[in-house]
Amino acid sequence: MQTFRTTSENPDFQNLVKKLDAYLAFIDGEDHAFYHQFNKIDLLKNCIVIFEDEKPVACGALKPIDENTMEVKRMFTLPEYRGKGFAVSVLTELEIWAKELGFEKVVLETGKKQTEAVALYHKCNYNIIPNYGQYAGVENSVCFEKVL
Repeated sequence: MQTFRTTSENPDFQNLVKKLDAYLAFIDGEDHAFYHQFNKIDLLKNCIVIFEDEKPVACGALKPIDENTMEVKRMFTLPEYRGKGFAVSVLTELEIWAKELGFEKVVLETGKKQTEAVALYHKCNYNIIPNYGQYAGVENSVCFEKVL
């Protein structure tokens, strides 16, 4: 496994995000358009791509929210590589990077229908928080936080 820090201009990151968007369109159904508007990848400066045998298999990104907080975005692992620790590795590397940049915590939103993602965040010691920002009042969203 090789971990690569990059930006949203990286073609491997972009290709994984396209697969993520297709997956989410299926999972979210009619709610996909609402969520998709908050998941633009242009201008993301802190992206991770993980490679296995030179193949990009997982990704994630960070986006600053305020001077103390970064938001985890665009977490995805190719289906055939799930359950092998890649998502934990992406999340851990994002947390390390956020801390290196001087941020104190990370937050994220995922859909309640994304049970694998919810389980991952619980496993990685994230705590459920009230839905923040654009997700406030959105029934199908669940938000998490982790102090670094």
